[in-house]
Amino acid sequence: MDCMDAPHLLSIEEASAAIRDGTLSSRALAEACSRQIERLNPALNAFITVCDNVIASGAKHRVAMTLENMPIAIKDLFETKGIRTTVGSLFFKDYIPDEDAVAVQKVKAAGAVVMGKTNTHEIALGVTTVNPHFGTCHNPWDTARVPGGSSGGSAVAVATGMSLVALGTDTGGSIRIPASLCGVVGLKPAFGRVSTRGVFPLSWNLDHVGPLARSVRDAAILLQVIAGYDSDDPTSANVPVDDYLSAIEEGVKGWRVAYATGGYFDEADPEVLDTIQNAMKVFEELGAKIEKVDMSFLREAALANSLMTPADGAAFHRERLAEHPEWFGADVRQRLETGRNFTSTEYILARRTQTEMKRRLGKFFEQYDILLLPTTPIPAPFIEGNESTPKEYAVEQARRLTRFTAPFNLTGLPAISIPCGFSKDGLPIGLQIVSWEWGEASVLRAARSYEHETGWGARRPPIVEE
Repeated sequence: MDCMDAPHLLSIEEASAAIRDGTLSSRALAEACSRQIERLNPALNAFITVCDNVIASGAKHRVAMTLENMPIAIKDLFETKGIRTTVGSLFFKDYIPDEDAVAVQKVKAAGAVVMGKTNTHEIALGVTTVNPHFGTCHNPWDTARVPGGSSGGSAVAVATGMSLVALGTDTGGSIRIPASLCGVVGLKPAFGRVSTRGVFPLSWNLDHVGPLARSVRDAAILLQVIAGYDSDDPTSANVPVDDYLSAIEEGVKGWRVAYATGGYFDEADPEVLDTIQNAMKVFEELGAKIEKVDMSFLREAALANSLMTPADGAAFHRERLAEHPEWFGADVRQRLETGRNFTSTEYILARRTQTEMKRRLGKFFEQYDILLLPTTPIPAPFIEGNESTPKEYAVEQARRLTRFTAPFNLTGLPAISIPCGFSKDGLPIGLQIVSWEWGEASVLRAARSYEHETGWGARRPPIVEE
């Protein structure tokens, strides 16, 4: 690729090398992404707020030098100093924070260029990014379809070259779902790996911060920057951070790989199942030892997550829900009210399921290096369902699209979604790779091995080239 023709589609490493050797300037790179925003955002609505006169701040930490001058998009759930942070909500439509979230501090210290704040499902409680207050975000592969959510705008920004990478959050699949539906890479690290301080919570017990990128290596680079212990974040874990690039190219030969089967997965779209089956065969060709395992017990984990998420959200938004319920969109208000009405017994039983599932999957990964399964059971659904029965449609899609992602929020395990094929309608399909509690390096290595072998992630939405 000639970086002067499409610098916005370069990887971090390619763009960094081009800037170092003088074939590309940092200004030209930022301007290329800005042109993509100007050209495509009116149709896709990926950004709620676009930053003007973006400039690089210059790297301050040696470990993060690879992000210097790199355009990044920030989900509008992260507090950003001097930049409006709406949370996709009327309650915060004019809120301008006095300081940055910790993850934003880290990417800025690494020299990244903030392009703007991306669209999100209201308060992150949903997976369509159909936002009644700031407009619907559209899938770049088919603008009549949802991009997924709640980090929909971040996925769209990355898929279309509006930014090279993006920050998202994930409570039931909100990084991995839009990554799957938009054909990019989305990583949910282990719970506590990345500080959530300065990020508006949906669930204190389930929220994760992670990267969206066009390649696995770019996701690893961004994770390297944002990972680490934060003593002021009560959910942050004081666990050493791996070097995520050191072994990323070493493959999966001899790895023990579980492939999820069972009735819970048989309900997925046949196109999705066929595509994931093909991905399994690639891992066999790469030298991994595959074993099919009935993982239908994950249904219990998904159900517990679906109870805790709105209940925790109702706790955080209790005053807003009591004082101005009409300020919430219909689907979000319904889910918050449902969460508010769960009994303490129901919630305690969900927490017990969480404890049991953590132990069960902990033992599971004593036998296997990684688990393969679909990210979503279907490709991107149409937006039009929101127009006739918006509340019911959005709630149903939340149940449907989170069924394979939510179990790993409940258990806090690292999980990545990578492109693994396309439907007959030309829509991306995502492969989900999961590993042991602090095994981000394992999921990245496995994902990179598959990515290198297949090249699915190199395809771009036609709208990018139009």
